[in-house]
Amino acid sequence: MANRLTKIYTRTGDDGTTGLGDGARVAKDSLRVEAYGTVDEANSSIGVVLAVPALPAAIRTCLTEVQHDLFDLGGELCIPGHRMVTAAYIDRLESTLDAFNDELPPLKDFILPGGGPAAAACHVARTVCRRAERRVWSLARVEEVAPEALKYLNRLSDLLFVLARVLARHEQGSEVIWRRARGAD
Repeated sequence: MANRLTKIYTRTGDDGTTGLGDGARVAKDSLRVEAYGTVDEANSSIGVVLAVPALPAAIRTCLTEVQHDLFDLGGELCIPGHRMVTAAYIDRLESTLDAFNDELPPLKDFILPGGGPAAAACHVARTVCRRAERRVWSLARVEEVAPEALKYLNRLSDLLFVLARVLARHEQGSEVIWRRARGAD
């Protein structure tokens, strides 16, 4: 790594702008900054899941790999025109998702988020990932974004849903089935 952060604050953002990876300055609330900032938030949410003690080793390994992927994705979004996330990232997510899902009973109804501390944290990470996907789609409507970035976030939210189900079982939690139109009588 060529540059190290020796000083955390620079005061260059005090005017409401921030620097992109290519050196360009943009508004802190630009679509690009919103996109990679929300990817960073998704990564942090996954960190909350990883902070729960006694996670199954396979899930810990999977989510740590995902965190590295999300750093790659954030870097890609921070540098217009830069590409890091490839189809291989998506293929790996799909294989992992399928392997975890094969061990679960079929789901015929919607479930409420919860199931135990790690499962609930995974549901939060899933919803933050969905928001990141929406932010990247907003960016993609006005600037070029690689389709792999969007596909990755879509598959990741699916993986996080499946992992939440796995974790609910691991924590001896339960999946609460959504009951439609409660109290509408």
